[in-house]
Amino acid sequence: MPSDVIFPLAGKRIWVAGHRGMVGSAIVRRLATEDCKILTASRAELDLKDPAAVRAFVGDQKPEAIFMAAAKVGGILANDTYPADFLYDNLMIAANVTEAAYRGGVAKMLFLGSSCIYPKEAPQPIRESALLTGPLEPTNEWYAIAKIAGIKLAQAYRKQHGCDFISAMPTNLYGPGDNFDLNTSHVLPALIRKAHEAKIAGADHITIWGTGTPRREFLHADECADACVFLMQRYSDAEHINIGSGDDIEITELARLICELVGFTGDIHCDPTKPDGTIRKLMSGNRLQSMGWTPTTTLRDGIQHVYEELRRSQTFIDPDNILR
Repeated sequence: MPSDVIFPLAGKRIWVAGHRGMVGSAIVRRLATEDCKILTASRAELDLKDPAAVRAFVGDQKPEAIFMAAAKVGGILANDTYPADFLYDNLMIAANVTEAAYRGGVAKMLFLGSSCIYPKEAPQPIRESALLTGPLEPTNEWYAIAKIAGIKLAQAYRKQHGCDFISAMPTNLYGPGDNFDLNTSHVLPALIRKAHEAKIAGADHITIWGTGTPRREFLHADECADACVFLMQRYSDAEHINIGSGDDIEITELARLICELVGFTGDIHCDPTKPDGTIRKLMSGNRLQSMGWTPTTTLRDGIQHVYEELRRSQTFIDPDNILR
């Protein structure tokens, strides 16, 4: 049975920071069923790197709860190319929102992190206690350090000021609103685009980065949003808590599944000159599961839904064809 609700959302003013991102938009969709007032601000309306602007926004809008889903995100190439941007931007966003939440008397905040906070060689499945027990994966350490700082900020404000700030660490996410730019995207959306464009072009193969042997865990963004709302309502503790699917898949297997669902029948080639990243990253979801939450969307169904949505919305355009 689910844990008892200790923080009802009905009737509350709730700010979803980063509402246009994949996770933030999923949280907005999920909150639509909670009879609450959803507050949002676009980048043009609010620069989260500006502390005075964030303080003013919180003071004016008076949110009672915050889902902190805003972040500068990207895959291995983006992290390796723009390390200063990933570290600075995410540090500033976390610090400014956390401080403004404290100064503005926000009753509760959930900081959303990333599974890359864990050491590269962490024992699998990764438990929350593995944090800061070893070196990080070098290809995304800048982003990871900023997210670790966000967790520690929430803990510090809880310890010093008694703020009910919690943190959740989702596994690799995918879903509507994902980034399909091949230069900055994560592996799953990149593979969807590669397979689709290869099908349209009549190519005989696609190429994936690395050896194809690393294993990754994936969770649909709508499942993550449901877990975040569950935690906001039911969890109040200093330690961060994992959000995952409980299963992982080899990258070559993932590529085969995506090619099947997209309808690409060519070969899959690996490029071992490109980095693999962490060899395996599967998180333990025991704590969240013990509270009564488990995901319900399979990886196959989730990818199928994402691809169907892309085809309907024509989210990305091919050089000579639209999605069809």
